[in-house]
Amino acid sequence: MVVTGKVVRFDEMRGYGFVAPDDGGEDVFVHVNDLDVDKRLIAPGTVVEFTLEDGERGPKASNVRVVRNARSGNDDDYLPAGLDFREELTEALLTGVPTLTAEQLLRVRRTVLDLANQHGWLDA
Repeated sequence: MVVTGKVVRFDEMRGYGFVAPDDGGEDVFVHVNDLDVDKRLIAPGTVVEFTLEDGERGPKASNVRVVRNARSGNDDDYLPAGLDFREELTEALLTGVPTLTAEQLLRVRRTVLDLANQHGWLDA
């Protein structure tokens, strides 16, 4: 089954990450070997399309391709300082509250980033 989702986390060095399916449900594991694109295009916020499979440890993505890049100007993007902050915020949330689902993480992150932008706390 082909589905779309948003990358929540992807570690280029380790070669894996997770995608939150648009239709909800459990986060999907993605490995660098299952990418149909350069791994540098896979970043938090990137919308991808993939084939959903049952892996040994749960849902797994294969044939992953980019639908919309996180840095292409979609509503989850901010200026360079904001991008750095978004990545740090994502890591802090994943570390501090590991029980957050991908959808919850994206909602919390969006709320914090909107607040920071409204107050001008992120430099352009």
